[in-house]
Amino acid sequence: MKKFNHIIARTPAKSLVNGLTSANLGKPDYQKALDQHNNYIRALQQCDVDITILPADERFPDSVFVEDVALCTPKCAIITRPGAESRREETVIMVDTIARFYPNKVERITAPGTVEAGDIMMVGDHYYIGLSARTNLAGANQMIAILEKHGLSGSVVTLEKVLHLKTGLAYLENNNLLATGEFLTKEEFQHLNIIEIPEQESYAANCIWVNDRVIMPSGYPITKAKIAALGYQVIEVDTSEYRKIDGGVSCMSLRF
Repeated sequence: MKKFNHIIARTPAKSLVNGLTSANLGKPDYQKALDQHNNYIRALQQCDVDITILPADERFPDSVFVEDVALCTPKCAIITRPGAESRREETVIMVDTIARFYPNKVERITAPGTVEAGDIMMVGDHYYIGLSARTNLAGANQMIAILEKHGLSGSVVTLEKVLHLKTGLAYLENNNLLATGEFLTKEEFQHLNIIEIPEQESYAANCIWVNDRVIMPSGYPITKAKIAALGYQVIEVDTSEYRKIDGGVSCMSLRF
């Protein structure tokens, strides 16, 4: 069983209120978003990890979503190339931090490839890569080649409806996969123990496993009960302001 030792997060910028969104839920309230982020960090502090919190950067409204700009594996770190052009330079403000944790083991996705790591789910040594509006085949193929170079593996998953692969999936270790919508019947996941998240709670399919705890969005009792029934300690956090800008629980941290 793997263990996470390190977390990287970034304080939300005030410009967060102008973040990219397809949610049509209105603009986030910055002070509320800041409070929610603080509570998210407190949840992570319960999980036996060291946490690096980077400062806010007003140039990048979406930079709180650190997950998208790097994939941190046990063998290497891969700096991505976000599909959203306004987010491309977020990789520049992350690379020095990543390099501290991965000396001489930092790889990069290059043009014309695009990858956002919200489209990548790790199951053991294998990485499922969702083809989305933000991650293209050229980027996925580069990612797979880098993973294979380091003794890991990857494969491509097609998406029909969601923004990112992990919008509708969460691997909770121990063979347990939370899934909703289009992912319930995907052939590549049928070997896992699929826990169905009902459509009305689909937002809660984005959770994170951190050392036998599961951090999930608050307000989804069916999902909470299903996760607790698997034996995990459940920690709920309110992420309502981040949902307004297409963000979920996994988006706000790099875990490795």
